[in-house]
Amino acid sequence: MGVAVYNVSATSARVSWPPSPGCLDTFYSVMYDPNWNSLMKGYKRKSFLHEERIPVSQTSAHLANLLPQTAYFLCVTCQAANPVQDQCQMFSTPGDSGEAHDRAGWELAVGVWLTCCALLLVIAGILLWGCLRVSWPPGGGFGRPYATRRPSEDGAALQPSRLLRSAPTGGHVGAQEHEMRALSRLETSRRDSTGLRSSKHCSAP
Repeated sequence: MGVAVYNVSATSARVSWPPSPGCLDTFYSVMYDPNWNSLMKGYKRKSFLHEERIPVSQTSAHLANLLPQTAYFLCVTCQAANPVQDQCQMFSTPGDSGEAHDRAGWELAVGVWLTCCALLLVIAGILLWGCLRVSWPPGGGFGRPYATRRPSEDGAALQPSRLLRSAPTGGHVGAQEHEMRALSRLETSRRDSTGLRSSKHCSAP
């Protein structure tokens, strides 16, 4: 009996076999098991985990509820007899495409999340560096912050400018010097006139 397995998917498969003349008015037993220990125990009906009985009018069966990415050992016999080697076949189910798609989407999400975290760390580092650069002098180290000015220092720094502003201009200085010279001349002439008067009084008999 040649057993063929086809249309294998992640969770189902179809199996067919040629009709057996000795199975008239009885049934076929389709037995399959995902456990490889079945090979070590020999071709015995009790070694199989699953068994389906198919009427003799049919020579094919649909297997459902299979496990993805699993190797199966399958045998087809007449009624419930123990199978022989030419009545058995091995096949493997592929991986679930939906599961693979979900896994790929999850990996993509994780990659995007890690990239965003890295970008946030870089931005935070740049901002921190900028704050430290503003708060600390370049080359001054972390122990020498900028000295804050006191109001008295600001006032002392402004005093020279106030003195410069209150200082008289060149024209005013010249006028004052001219007035001082005129006053000194008047004082000198007054003293001379007073001296002449006193000398005349002394020379009179």
